[in-house]
Amino acid sequence: MTSTDNPRERSRRMEPPVSPASAPFWEATKERRLLVQWCLDCDKSVFYPREICPGCLGTNLDWREASGDGTLYSFTVNHLSPDPTGAEGPFAIALVELTEGPRMMTNVVGLPLDELEVGMELRVTWDELADGRHYPMFEPRGGPK
Repeated sequence: MTSTDNPRERSRRMEPPVSPASAPFWEATKERRLLVQWCLDCDKSVFYPREICPGCLGTNLDWREASGDGTLYSFTVNHLSPDPTGAEGPFAIALVELTEGPRMMTNVVGLPLDELEVGMELRVTWDELADGRHYPMFEPRGGPK
């Protein structure tokens, strides 16, 4: 059973807040589409969603659909369960570099934690949230092991 199959798992995940800047990102996740912002002034990708480009301070930002592919840039394994009962075991917190350029903090799922390797190829997968949005996580590009 994956985390998306178990309603109890879904109910434990923090519901990320939606701001005016992040609303298009979260709306697209309802359709399991991964969007990144793109600065039209300096031609750079931007993630996390914001109102101003961190590179050039421009405000001419557009949304583009990302491929959903990336590589594991860095990770740590969290052994402390967010669930007070301790039912949720260790999990990977990762920095994934998307093919489009930006790095995204997320979780890596679908393989034993001791098989995580910096540089491994990943693809986006989705964990359903209670409000119809989906939380982007990543798994090995060949699928779960």
